[in-house]
Amino acid sequence: MSAEAANPGAPLRKRGRPRIDLRRLGRVALLGPASRDRLSDAIGHVAEAHRAHHPDADLSILHKAYVLAESSHRGQMRKSGEPYITHPLAVTLILAELGAETTTLTASLLHDTVEDTEVTLDQVGEQFGEEVRYLVDGVTKLEKVDYGAAAEPETFRKMLVATGNDVRVMSIKLADRLHNMRTLGVMRPEKQARIAKVTRDVLIPLAERLGVQALKTELEDLVFAILNPEEYAHTLAVIATAGGKDDLLGTMADSVRTTLREADITAEVLIRPRHLVSLHRAGTKRGELRGTDFGRLLVLVGEDADCYAVLGELHTCFTPVISEFKDFIAAPKFNLYQSLHTAVVGPDGAVAEVLIRTHRMHKVAEAGVVALGNPYTQDNATPPQQAEPADGERADPTRPGWLSRLLDWQESAPDPDTFWTTLRADLAQDGEITVFRTDGGTLGLPAGATCVDAAYAQYGEEAHGCIGARVNGRLATLSTVLGDGDTVQPLLTEDTASGPSPDWLDHARTPAARIAITGWLDAHPDDERTADAARPEGPGPQPADPATGTPEGAPTGRTRTDARRAGVVLDRPGGPVRLAGCCTPVPPDAIVGFLVRGGAVTVHRQECPAVAHMREIGRAPVAAGWDESGDWRDASECRVTLIAESFGRPRLLADLTEAIATADAAIVSATVEPPSEQRVRHTYTLQLPDAAGLPALMRAMRDVAGVYDVSRAQQPAPAG
Repeated sequence: MSAEAANPGAPLRKRGRPRIDLRRLGRVALLGPASRDRLSDAIGHVAEAHRAHHPDADLSILHKAYVLAESSHRGQMRKSGEPYITHPLAVTLILAELGAETTTLTASLLHDTVEDTEVTLDQVGEQFGEEVRYLVDGVTKLEKVDYGAAAEPETFRKMLVATGNDVRVMSIKLADRLHNMRTLGVMRPEKQARIAKVTRDVLIPLAERLGVQALKTELEDLVFAILNPEEYAHTLAVIATAGGKDDLLGTMADSVRTTLREADITAEVLIRPRHLVSLHRAGTKRGELRGTDFGRLLVLVGEDADCYAVLGELHTCFTPVISEFKDFIAAPKFNLYQSLHTAVVGPDGAVAEVLIRTHRMHKVAEAGVVALGNPYTQDNATPPQQAEPADGERADPTRPGWLSRLLDWQESAPDPDTFWTTLRADLAQDGEITVFRTDGGTLGLPAGATCVDAAYAQYGEEAHGCIGARVNGRLATLSTVLGDGDTVQPLLTEDTASGPSPDWLDHARTPAARIAITGWLDAHPDDERTADAARPEGPGPQPADPATGTPEGAPTGRTRTDARRAGVVLDRPGGPVRLAGCCTPVPPDAIVGFLVRGGAVTVHRQECPAVAHMREIGRAPVAAGWDESGDWRDASECRVTLIAESFGRPRLLADLTEAIATADAAIVSATVEPPSEQRVRHTYTLQLPDAAGLPALMRAMRDVAGVYDVSRAQQPAPAG
């Protein structure tokens, strides 16, 4: 089956093998003893397609599976009026044409027997082995009578967990859904739309991630026809109109063939028509479509080196469109896809997109993980339920990083609605990046992931105490979006009372991070209310998080503090105390407190501009002083925000951070404003082991070459 299966006239099916009429074969199978010899024809077409990819395959197991499936489903009919056996036959034929190995085909023939007949999983295991049993169990739906409205999401959860152990489970499910979508016309319109939406939101992204483009593209076209019938009809009309125009793409293909032949490069040059959704997107993006927009040129060669030889010839003999060049051979996509992409301008000014790949790459591009065969028979690997490495996780060469992450976060989403919503949101994210940890390891994250996501991916729930990060060696806020190849180092506080801020949810992209943050916030509602209360009211810019002093838009963790732990003595009993982030008071500063919502008291330095603002809006001050007993000093370090004014020069940031580290201070967060007239302003929130060391720290920072002033932070008061 081809990626253009929905396009008339664009099949990749081998010549000489016509499309099989499964309806006719299914009816023949039920005609009774007189026509019983035709049963072999039904499975014979599957066997033929299978042998085309696996010439030495043992077909006896397929015949045995077909006999069981046909006898079990005998008398059952599909809603279309066809014998039910046509469905498992069609699913198996789809997989056979993709090159699936015998075990997958056996399971696909039997995939509905346990769900819809009297056959049990134990019987499947006894007759066909544990691998087939595992695959059939993986695609068997959960009963609505047991799960109610949760049956569909829980079925997908079960299927994904099984896929984590064996990706062939999802291969069968995708082929199953493709055939169901092909025959969806007999359903009520509202049911068609519901099934199409689930296919669009869940199964098409899964097909993309597993690299099964042949299934993905046909599913896209089928969904397109149901959910966007007007655009679908318009696209068909555009194709029909273009059919009578000059064949510009054919002319370009002839020119490319001639060029490669003269360069003595053996290559096959094909015209690869765009499928309907791709053509619709191209039309939306470019407006009126040109003749070469209706397809791409596909150049197939024998070896990797030949791909680059073809590229060199094309860029030499034609005018290349450099912005269109992409090398997915040197840097394959996360779904196994490899190819060179380019575009060239022909003699008549027509621009043609060109895909260059080996025959092996093309097979993987079409069939993805299906083309890899059975990963557990290679290098004497063992079947699914026997391959247990030392860490307890299955060693699966086809298990991609996104699937591992999905399996991790689904464990934290016991509620079916949460799982279903999160799954759709997760699969809606396109692309994947790889970032490096400072210990040499890597993290696979979705494109658009931030430092928040990296922290939870690396540390799990310990990331609740994350206070910042370094990206490529430079301090960065947790909201920083990571790029492919970045090196990230999340910075964690040793304060076990720290927790995430609600702002983190604005920057978390991965389900694992969002579920963990939401869970912590739900479990600590009092801390949420206290955090809100600690922010001064009134219009104008709001101060940073009171506990951390981090500028707004750069979220860090939130720290719960009581009066004794902060070293503050209040002229009122009870209530949590926060040292204001706008002025970060430390002993022996003169301080004053203000009661805010929720009963919390925020403590400011007397000269802080926020104090005057609090008095203006009618907030009554609370007398406050430092605990002279000193007992609190053992329980907590002090936090302070300093501003360094300097002239810009190379290595200034490195020298400042070295001076801070030498003074035994830890950097909680840092920001560097863009230079203005060769002057640079640095703002550091620091954790000191003792407030007594603050004067020495400020002197050390002033001694750094280029620094002309270091002062305590005092944010301007909000406009009243």
